[in-house]
Amino acid sequence: MTQKETAPATKPLGDGIVAVTGASRGLGVEIIRALDERGFTVAALSRKGIGPEQGDLPDAVKQRLINLACDVTDEDSIAAALAEVDSRPGGLRYLINNAGIHLLGPSRSFSNDDFRQVLETNVIGAFAAARAAYPYLRAKKDRGSAIINIGSFFDRLATPHNTAYSASKAALAAMNRCLAAEWAKDRISLVNVAPGYIDTDIAREYLALDEVKAYFARRVPIGRPSQPEEVADFTARLLDGDLTLLTGETIYVDGGHSIDHGRV
Repeated sequence: MTQKETAPATKPLGDGIVAVTGASRGLGVEIIRALDERGFTVAALSRKGIGPEQGDLPDAVKQRLINLACDVTDEDSIAAALAEVDSRPGGLRYLINNAGIHLLGPSRSFSNDDFRQVLETNVIGAFAAARAAYPYLRAKKDRGSAIINIGSFFDRLATPHNTAYSASKAALAAMNRCLAAEWAKDRISLVNVAPGYIDTDIAREYLALDEVKAYFARRVPIGRPSQPEEVADFTARLLDGDLTLLTGETIYVDGGHSIDHGRV
């Protein structure tokens, strides 16, 4: 049995459960791994409700998960999933809004339906999940609770063919600020984690192109995209501490990509 297959030092049940949306693949799976390694009880929310479908999570980790069906574009589905999470020992204390989609194309021909689909999932879905989680998190006021939204550094970049996605992530950051101000009195902290390019299965082929590698070497201070486990580890570590003074903030985890001029 490997070290990752051994049961972690579980946090007290009173610390509550972390619900992660978009838990079937990519960054969501790595977030689950990082949370489990820190002893958190994790509810994996995905449309199929069967937990992670990709990645190489050890069986011991999979067996500890609470796998629930949740479609973030369906309010009833969200409400049912989070109610089930809160019914478990410890209840719902943390929500990580990770579910999202990325559709791109020239703005001159990008349809309203596609634009709407991006906003429906990336913004309205995250808002609906936060709203549904609110009464359960507010009930943990004596201990405090948190919502972490997974945004993107595209929220402040001019990126051709990414108008819908960039707009959705900018809206998510604004939502994060507004809810932070509104719910601070209930000791619910909100933080928006905004990664740059992540080397996931979806982006791997693109990131492997020679011209893209050259771009990263010239334009990005660290010279490469981030690895999903790096972003996941950072996200999970946020829940190890008190987020009170960070509430409402967007934290860019992009290796300095969005603030650096790059080399000519």
